[in-house]
Amino acid sequence: MMCIGTIRFLFLNPAEHDAMTNPENSLTQKQITHFTQRIDARKSLLLDEIRQVLARSKKENYADLLGGAGDSGDAAAASLLRDITEAEIIRDVGEVRDIAAAEQRLAAGEYGVCIDCGSAIRYKRLDAYPTAKRCLACQERREKLQAPSPYTGR
Repeated sequence: MMCIGTIRFLFLNPAEHDAMTNPENSLTQKQITHFTQRIDARKSLLLDEIRQVLARSKKENYADLLGGAGDSGDAAAASLLRDITEAEIIRDVGEVRDIAAAEQRLAAGEYGVCIDCGSAIRYKRLDAYPTAKRCLACQERREKLQAPSPYTGR
Protein backbone atom coordinates (compact mmCIF):
# COMPACT_ATOMS: atom_id res chain seq x y z
CA MET A 1 0.00 0.00 0.00
CA MET A 2 1.39 3.41 -1.04
CA CYS A 3 0.94 6.48 1.04
CA ILE A 4 0.13 9.88 -0.50
CA GLY A 5 3.71 11.09 0.00
CA THR A 6 5.01 8.16 -2.06
CA ILE A 7 2.50 8.86 -4.84
CA ARG A 8 3.48 12.52 -4.94
CA PHE A 9 7.14 11.50 -5.01
CA LEU A 10 6.50 9.32 -8.09
CA PHE A 11 5.05 12.24 -10.07
CA LEU A 12 7.68 14.87 -9.35
CA ASN A 13 9.77 16.34 -12.14
CA PRO A 14 13.54 15.72 -11.81
CA ALA A 15 14.23 19.17 -10.32
CA GLU A 16 11.62 18.67 -7.59
CA HIS A 17 12.95 15.17 -6.95
CA ASP A 18 16.48 16.57 -6.48
CA ALA A 19 15.19 19.22 -4.09
CA MET A 20 13.37 16.64 -1.97
CA THR A 21 16.22 14.15 -1.86
CA ASN A 22 18.92 16.73 -1.10
CA PRO A 23 18.19 17.97 2.42
CA GLU A 24 21.36 20.07 2.48
CA ASN A 25 20.05 22.46 -0.14
CA SER A 26 16.54 22.30 -1.52
CA LEU A 27 17.28 24.77 -4.34
CA THR A 28 17.78 23.71 -7.93
CA GLN A 29 20.86 24.85 -9.83
CA LYS A 30 18.66 27.19 -11.89
CA GLN A 31 17.34 28.81 -8.69
CA ILE A 32 20.85 29.15 -7.27
CA THR A 33 21.99 30.82 -10.50
CA HIS A 34 18.99 33.17 -10.31
CA PHE A 35 19.83 34.19 -6.73
CA THR A 36 23.53 34.55 -7.57
CA GLN A 37 22.63 37.00 -10.35
CA ARG A 38 20.28 38.96 -8.08
CA ILE A 39 22.89 39.13 -5.33
CA ASP A 40 25.59 40.27 -7.78
CA ALA A 41 23.33 42.96 -9.23
CA ARG A 42 22.38 44.25 -5.78
CA LYS A 43 26.03 44.32 -4.70
CA SER A 44 27.00 46.36 -7.77
CA LEU A 45 24.15 48.79 -7.14
CA LEU A 46 25.07 49.23 -3.47
CA LEU A 47 28.77 49.75 -4.17
CA ASP A 48 27.88 52.39 -6.77
CA GLU A 49 25.57 54.11 -4.27
CA ILE A 50 28.26 54.09 -1.59
CA ARG A 51 30.78 55.60 -4.02
CA GLN A 52 28.29 58.29 -5.09
CA VAL A 53 27.35 59.23 -1.53
CA LEU A 54 31.01 59.43 -0.51
CA ALA A 55 31.86 61.52 -3.58
CA ARG A 56 28.88 63.80 -2.95
CA SER A 57 29.72 64.24 0.72
CA LYS A 58 33.30 65.25 -0.16
CA LYS A 59 32.03 67.89 -2.59
CA GLU A 60 29.26 69.29 -0.43
CA ASN A 61 29.91 72.00 2.04
CA TYR A 62 26.86 71.87 4.26
CA ALA A 63 27.10 75.56 5.08
CA ASP A 64 26.81 76.34 1.34
CA LEU A 65 23.75 74.10 1.13
CA LEU A 66 22.11 76.26 3.75
CA GLY A 67 22.96 79.56 2.08
CA GLY A 68 26.11 80.62 3.90
CA ALA A 69 26.24 81.98 7.40
CA GLY A 70 23.32 80.91 9.47
CA ASP A 71 22.07 80.48 12.97
CA SER A 72 22.11 77.47 15.29
CA GLY A 73 19.09 76.03 13.49
CA ASP A 74 21.07 76.03 10.24
CA ALA A 75 23.95 74.30 11.96
CA ALA A 76 21.55 71.68 13.31
CA ALA A 77 20.13 71.12 9.82
CA ALA A 78 23.66 70.72 8.41
CA SER A 79 24.45 68.24 11.17
CA LEU A 80 21.26 66.33 10.36
CA LEU A 81 22.27 66.13 6.68
CA ARG A 82 25.67 64.72 7.68
CA ASP A 83 23.99 62.18 9.97
CA ILE A 84 21.62 61.08 7.21
CA THR A 85 24.55 60.63 4.81
CA GLU A 86 26.42 58.58 7.40
CA ALA A 87 23.34 56.45 8.09
CA GLU A 88 22.92 55.75 4.35
CA ILE A 89 26.51 54.57 4.13
CA ILE A 90 26.28 52.42 7.27
CA ARG A 91 23.07 50.79 6.00
CA ASP A 92 24.56 50.09 2.56
CA VAL A 93 27.84 48.75 3.98
CA GLY A 94 25.86 46.43 6.26
CA GLU A 95 23.93 45.09 3.30
CA VAL A 96 27.17 44.59 1.33
CA ARG A 97 28.46 42.56 4.30
CA ASP A 98 25.31 40.42 4.19
CA ILE A 99 25.90 39.93 0.46
CA ALA A 100 29.53 38.92 1.03
CA ALA A 101 28.36 36.32 3.57
CA ALA A 102 25.78 35.02 1.08
CA GLU A 103 28.49 34.79 -1.59
CA GLN A 104 30.59 32.71 0.82
CA ARG A 105 27.65 30.38 1.43
CA LEU A 106 27.12 30.10 -2.33
CA ALA A 107 30.78 29.21 -2.88
CA ALA A 108 30.67 26.63 -0.08
CA GLY A 109 27.45 25.07 -1.41
CA GLU A 110 25.61 26.13 1.75
CA TYR A 111 23.35 28.84 0.30
CA GLY A 112 19.74 28.32 1.28
CA VAL A 113 20.68 26.38 4.43
CA CYS A 114 19.93 27.91 7.83
CA ILE A 115 23.12 28.76 9.71
CA ASP A 116 21.45 27.96 13.04
CA CYS A 117 19.52 24.72 12.54
CA GLY A 118 20.77 23.44 9.16
CA SER A 119 17.34 23.14 7.61
CA ALA A 120 16.53 24.45 4.15
CA ILE A 121 15.43 28.08 3.89
CA ARG A 122 12.18 28.24 1.94
CA TYR A 123 12.31 29.59 -1.60
CA LYS A 124 9.73 32.30 -0.84
CA ARG A 125 11.93 33.67 1.96
CA LEU A 126 15.01 33.71 -0.26
CA ASP A 127 13.01 35.32 -3.05
CA ALA A 128 11.97 38.12 -0.70
CA TYR A 129 15.38 38.36 1.00
CA PRO A 130 18.13 36.70 -1.09
CA THR A 131 20.80 37.13 1.59
CA ALA A 132 18.75 35.34 4.26
CA LYS A 133 20.99 33.18 6.41
CA ARG A 134 18.33 31.75 8.70
CA CYS A 135 15.07 29.95 8.17
CA LEU A 136 12.01 31.90 9.27
CA ALA A 137 11.63 30.03 12.58
CA CYS A 138 15.26 30.64 13.58
CA GLN A 139 15.11 34.28 12.48
CA GLU A 140 11.98 34.88 14.53
CA ARG A 141 13.60 33.22 17.55
CA ARG A 142 16.73 35.36 17.10
CA GLU A 143 14.69 38.57 16.86
CA LYS A 144 12.88 37.74 20.11
CA LEU A 145 16.05 36.85 22.00
CA GLN A 146 18.75 39.13 20.59
CA ALA A 147 19.26 42.74 19.68
CA PRO A 148 19.06 43.56 15.97
CA SER A 149 22.12 44.10 13.80
CA PRO A 150 23.40 47.70 13.98
CA TYR A 151 23.66 47.69 10.19
CA THR A 152 20.37 46.32 8.96
CA GLY A 153 18.13 46.19 12.00
CA ARG A 154 17.73 42.41 11.48
